[in-house]
Amino acid sequence: MKIAYLGPEGSYSHLAAKTFLNSERAAENDLSECIPFRNFPEVVLALSADKVDAAVLPIENSLQGGVLQNLDLLQTAEDLYAVKESVLRIDHRLVYKEGVKLSEIGRVYSHRQALDQCAGFLTKALPFASLRETESTGFGLVKAMEDSTGKSAAIVGAHTENLGKGFVISDECISDEKQNFTHFLLVKKGKKNIPQKSDRVFLSAVCPHRPGSLMELLHIIEKYGVNMTKIESRPVRNRPGEYRFFIEADCNVADETTQTMIKEIGENTLECKFLGAYVKD
Repeated sequence: MKIAYLGPEGSYSHLAAKTFLNSERAAENDLSECIPFRNFPEVVLALSADKVDAAVLPIENSLQGGVLQNLDLLQTAEDLYAVKESVLRIDHRLVYKEGVKLSEIGRVYSHRQALDQCAGFLTKALPFASLRETESTGFGLVKAMEDSTGKSAAIVGAHTENLGKGFVISDECISDEKQNFTHFLLVKKGKKNIPQKSDRVFLSAVCPHRPGSLMELLHIIEKYGVNMTKIESRPVRNRPGEYRFFIEADCNVADETTQTMIKEIGENTLECKFLGAYVKD
């Protein structure tokens, strides 16, 4: 099995990919590998083009909410479904050149979410450092280690290995909030990969643009006794004023009541798309 993830090695997506790969190996004995890509659109494109067997997408962070780009990618992709979930603790650490004082660091590289989640530390400990956004924490580490002056640092995960010669990693988490988790989904192509039974289903719906339409949607879910665990809104492209709601709910995709609920949602909304089903991590 080949799993696509946002690289390079050492990113949080890579850690999630390895977690998923271990669970997949329990059912398959073929040659398995994690394959890095530069950004999430490339990750999804690789799966859509059958270059890989699955893809890893972070879908929500406990501090910053939904990963909006990936919600949009799932929505626009054809025949892709979330089939497993994993929740990872996010433990940010600072990597820098050994012997360099924090006051001497002029640049800090990392993914935008990592920079935002460590804003308090950066403001207090590195007030004059320039914050440089990279496509992943792994790419940020590469940029920092390429700086021969030693005046660049990176924010990476505590799990990061293979630091460059002379670089060290902070002993403690530098996140402003220590209880920080990201919800990852394993996505596969084709309905045949949707599990026969699940703890949760994931779907999206666009309500009619009139008063009470969202309440009607929620009433359908309530009517079937289903616990909605998440709802996230996104603007509908090219239709100003209209919104798409991404909904996760506790229910078994195999149950007739679940199928009836999804069918009724489809009949009472402008659009409804089934995005996946999975067992709780």
